[in-house]
Amino acid sequence: MSVPMMMTDDVATALSDGRAVVALESTIITHGMPYPQNVETARAVEAEVRAAGATPATIAVIDGVLQIGLSPDRLDALGQANGVAKLSRADIAACIATGGTGATTVAATMIAAHLARIGVFATGGIGGVHRGAETSFDISADLHELAQTPVTVVAAGAKAILDLPKTFEVLETLGVPVIAYRQDHLPAFWSANSPLPAPLRMDSADDIAKAHRMRAEMGLPGGQLVTNPIPRDAQIPHETLAPLIDQALAEADTHGITAKEVTPFLLGRLFELTDGASLTANIALVLNNARLAAAIAVALSAQSDGSLG
Repeated sequence: MSVPMMMTDDVATALSDGRAVVALESTIITHGMPYPQNVETARAVEAEVRAAGATPATIAVIDGVLQIGLSPDRLDALGQANGVAKLSRADIAACIATGGTGATTVAATMIAAHLARIGVFATGGIGGVHRGAETSFDISADLHELAQTPVTVVAAGAKAILDLPKTFEVLETLGVPVIAYRQDHLPAFWSANSPLPAPLRMDSADDIAKAHRMRAEMGLPGGQLVTNPIPRDAQIPHETLAPLIDQALAEADTHGITAKEVTPFLLGRLFELTDGASLTANIALVLNNARLAAAIAVALSAQSDGSLG
């Protein structure tokens, strides 16, 4: 049995020619924003990748077929679809096997990108260790995916609603390189900076691409997490956001909201508490990550002559 997979012509041609390709997730389309803003944002992200010299490959499962790249019509249809599953490592195979339709999270997009031989993936923020995980054990599959699937993931850090110190401690334990781009502290999703020092710093897409290839040469499993700070003119400062997150978390606890319902509740509540600024910042950081991911993919393509220097 082979994986039913379909690529758009531009993605297939770029991969065949050894040109730069950037994977993009689809949960931003189905679970992140209302229509038509979700489709408009997805198209804007794809346009940023193209403008930076790479080919975008938005990934989803549609009617049991793993789609590597979405045509404009498919993208628009997905943006209006109801009941789309949210796929991670645990359920992507079942969705494909049963002919389902689902949007890919960070973990599922990494799996699909690796199957399609795409080495770079741009997202908004990764999942991680939820606050209170010492009792709930609520830890995202994204962390273990980064430890085992060789894809470089560009994100604005982990989502700020998470327990950031524990999230990055788990990544260190799992041996995942966490690279801050052009700064010495880790970003915190909507905020360009956090109190957390960066384990690694790199100042060029070329160096990040070299590190990606060196890991492959050494036979090291897993990928890299590149934390790219949101543009400062679009950020919500950490000191402004932190008390609002605490308020939203307290409200979730009061209402007995748990498990998979926590994240959408918190994101929705923060949208209200920030008068929409959190969504504006989210769009800005995704576009920024797409630009950096494309630059890394272009550098990887240029280094593909077999040398590491």
